[in-house]
Parts: sequence; C-alpha cells; structure tokens
Amino acid sequence: MNARIRIGIVDDHPLLRQGVAATLKSVVDFDLVAEGGTADDARDIAARHLPDVLLMDVSMPGDTFGAVRAISKAQPTVRVMMLTVSEAEDDACSAFEAGAQGYVLKGVSGPELVQAIRQVAGGETFVTPSLAAHLLSQLRRHESEARGVDLSHREEQVIREVARGMTNREVADKLGLSEKTVKHYMTSVMHKLHARNRVEAVTAVQRHWEAQKARGPGSS
Repeated sequence: MNARIRIGIVDDHPLLRQGVAATLKSVVDFDLVAEGGTADDARDIAARHLPDVLLMDVSMPGDTFGAVRAISKAQPTVRVMMLTVSEAEDDACSAFEAGAQGYVLKGVSGPELVQAIRQVAGGETFVTPSLAAHLLSQLRRHESEARGVDLSHREEQVIREVARGMTNREVADKLGLSEKTVKHYMTSVMHKLHARNRVEAVTAVQRHWEAQKARGPGSS
C-alpha cells in the first residue's frame, strides 16, 4: 500500500458528504480523489480513480449492493467501506456478502472514522462495535443456510431470474407463469432459506451456487 491513502466518497446527501470530506482532508496522509452520489458514481470512481478505500452509503440511487459486488470483482484492490445510518443487520450482511470490507455508522466521531479507514486500507475488516457480535451470528447463519439449500427445479428457475434483477412480473413473463405463481415460489424459497426478504434469499442461494462451483462437478 502507498504511504498515502487515496479515498473516494459516495453519498447522495451533499451536506453529509461535505462534512466527511472536510474531516478526511484534514488528515495529513489522506487524499480525497473523488466524490459522487449514486451507485453508478461508485462504479465509475472505482474504475477511474482506483482509490484505496471507497466510502459508500447504503441507501442512495441505484443498486448499491450490486455496485459493491461489481467493484469487488472488477477492481479488487479497491476496498469498500459502507458509511451509513442503517443499523439493519440485513444491510450489513448484504454489504459484506457483496464484498465490502467495512461497515461504519454515521454517528462515528472523526477520529474513529479515520481509524476505521486506516484499518480497512491496511487489509483488515472493520465493523462498528455495536453491530459486530450480532452481525457475526447472522453471517454464520447465512453460511449454514447456503450449505443446505434444497430447491425444486422450478424454484431454482425462479430464484435464478430474481438474482439477475428481474421483478416477479418479468419472471412470470419469461417462464410462462402467472405473477401469483411466481410469488408462491418465492415465498417457498424464502421459507426454505429462512430468508426475511428477496435480498437475503438471493444472497444465500448465490453463496450455495458458488460453493457448488468450488467443489466441482457432481457436488450437491
């Protein structure tokens, strides 16, 4: 890692973004290289500037977790750290499972934020302490569920299309089903995965597919 830490900030609230930027600009070995306000901006900043650490809000225009996933694959040297007001474990789990290396709540002090950035830039993972214990338990539950996926052929067809970003209506049109039937299959999938929403279901089944691929042909 370079002596200086290059940072990008993506947040759709200009005042909050400016406040964070002002804090980081005061740190002698930090360089603020770019700012943005959408998930697409995050992808662009990662590709164009290759910051050491990219701070991203959870709730902003665009597919935030999709952007994190794309960045982690296309620019693996860019370490993503979520900076958000969301204390939802679902959001934190989704962020880490997409490839983020940090999750920090916006109530953090300036010095604490600086320390978190240093940790993430140095290759460590950082989680706001108040979330850490619950989050670890949640992630372990997701991993256990992903190992035990037992979906029917039609359920797997439906969740594969949902994982590609399709709505229930779009899935229904593609598979020649009614939208009500697709909803029924999704409810069944979420029940089997113990998922509380579509994001959890997609995340769990994607981990299962990745594990199957890693084990090679013939695995179940």
